[in-house]
Amino acid sequence: NIKRPLINNAFGVGSVGINRSNLILVTSSVPGEGKTFTAINLALSIANERDKKVLLIDADVARPSVSKTLGIKSSPGLIEYLEGQSVEFSDIVLKTNMPGLSVIPAGKQHKHSTELLTSNKMILLAQELSNRYPDRIVIFDSPPLLAATQGEVLAGLVGQVIVVVEAEKTPQSMIMASVNKLVFCDVVLVLLNKTQANVDANHYGYGLYGN
Repeated sequence: NIKRPLINNAFGVGSVGINRSNLILVTSSVPGEGKTFTAINLALSIANERDKKVLLIDADVARPSVSKTLGIKSSPGLIEYLEGQSVEFSDIVLKTNMPGLSVIPAGKQHKHSTELLTSNKMILLAQELSNRYPDRIVIFDSPPLLAATQGEVLAGLVGQVIVVVEAEKTPQSMIMASVNKLVFCDVVLVLLNKTQANVDANHYGYGLYGN
């Protein structure tokens, strides 16, 4: 139920009018709401589709939770690629034991990580990922929107954004503050996570905001 609207927006009739529709950012308002859990499981679920490939990018460079969860240690990643000329894109893409899934780790800690994520090289990378691999879903695990400016910057590079909201905990004011940072995005979806109540299958805690 969660992945179907995303796939339709990326490749189906829903993709009309969405720039870089195959690039998806997963974020939240604050840490601990489950964005990395969502990003990893969404990547695994889509990669299980027969005709879909997924590239999962750990773009939460200050707190690289994807890399930690998947046990990726001291591997060149996104930061090294953005920082220098000696690291090629192929050097940072790690294959997994799932044929349809590849991962790019965050890389090393860097005091100018925000500047690197806003650089022309990052913009060109996003464009290339969308244009060169139109049959591939690219999922970015992003920093929380209210904890760092990097999330808002990265949102401007993708076609779809998922804001993960922790049920019964995240204040509505925080959610609206996050959504207001994404008014320029083509598609913004809000995913209710950690809910204990029975949810109607037609609604599943999944709402659409924006255009």
